[in-house]
Amino acid sequence: MKVSQLLPILRSRTQADLLALLYLNPTKEFSVTEVARRVGSSVPGVQQEIVKLLKAGFIHDRREGNSRLVSAEKDSIIFKPLSDLLAVTHGPLPVLKCELAPIAGIEAAYIYGSWAARYSGVTGGVPNDVDVLVVGVADLDEIQSAAERAEVILQREVNVRRVSPKSWKEGEGAFLKTIKAGPLVTLDLSEAAL
Repeated sequence: MKVSQLLPILRSRTQADLLALLYLNPTKEFSVTEVARRVGSSVPGVQQEIVKLLKAGFIHDRREGNSRLVSAEKDSIIFKPLSDLLAVTHGPLPVLKCELAPIAGIEAAYIYGSWAARYSGVTGGVPNDVDVLVVGVADLDEIQSAAERAEVILQREVNVRRVSPKSWKEGEGAFLKTIKAGPLVTLDLSEAAL
């Protein structure tokens, strides 16, 4: 089980990603299967975390037919402080997916740099910013507006760099070679905006 290097007080990255998904989308409910898909974990692994978090009063669940739906426990005294903590640690993934998904012309997007390194398990200090690479022909003003909205939620600078699909594929220049050599966290924008 991988421990979260972004918030090492949590048991695992799965637990952190699950809490971030629920707490940063407090008006939504997710099925266990959808949670597993979105956090990149197995259904049994997610179910184990859900049981622990339910017992602790961190999340809420209900049945709808054969599905178990889970959501953040919004009436808990810990809701606001935990939401804030998750936003500044595990927030970049769900927040940037939500902000970038509606923008036309993005073929791929990645988080790189110190945040991506911590998310990938590399130990180190708390990242001061979030570096994002957008591949495509999306409008730079739209991308920058999305980054500015994300900065408010994440409480840190979001640096976005756009490159053409040709440049990305060919890996031209020292910048792209460096990016490709380090940890990259893919922002799957094909999912519906959170």
